[in-house]
Amino acid sequence: MPKKDCILKAAQELFARYGYAGTTMKMVAESAGVASGLVFHYFDSKENLFMAAGSELVDTMIFELRERTAKTQNGCEALGTFVKAYLDFTLANESTFPTIIRCSPFSDDNPDLDRQKIAAKFRGLTDLIEEILQRGIRDGSILDLPVTQTAFMVYANIVGAVRTRFLTPYNIPGLFEEAREFVLRSVCVRSSCES
Repeated sequence: MPKKDCILKAAQELFARYGYAGTTMKMVAESAGVASGLVFHYFDSKENLFMAAGSELVDTMIFELRERTAKTQNGCEALGTFVKAYLDFTLANESTFPTIIRCSPFSDDNPDLDRQKIAAKFRGLTDLIEEILQRGIRDGSILDLPVTQTAFMVYANIVGAVRTRFLTPYNIPGLFEEAREFVLRSVCVRSSCES
């Protein structure tokens, strides 16, 4: 693996575990097995490294979500696939995914970060939900709802389930499955989507 990728992976794991404030560039360098100067060479600052770590995870997730939802028959099925794929991604990337939580526009882990830059990156997720909702409204599988507001409500439900799983002491069996079902019950025409 190229050194830059090793640094990014180490940063994702450390930011996930210790947050922005608890992670140092020296910790990242040690974990990646490189000199501290190389971390600064590639990323300039801890803020840039944090943003790159979160951005790379978001880009990977969006790619996977698009790939999985493209194979669906209608908007409701695509939405159920999106929610399941998102939640599955969090579990498959358990050691790094909390970095996304910590650098998201829905987090206050570091209020001094450029919130507009973060929001623009995460907008790719809500944009994809909007596309799915529009598809479902057109094909009749999703209720005629206000698309942007509904996309943010769907995403808020997902974020809430993920934050509960990763950041709280609550152990709620079936939480992710119910989050998916809740979304589908809320927006799909009842006969359009099999659970």
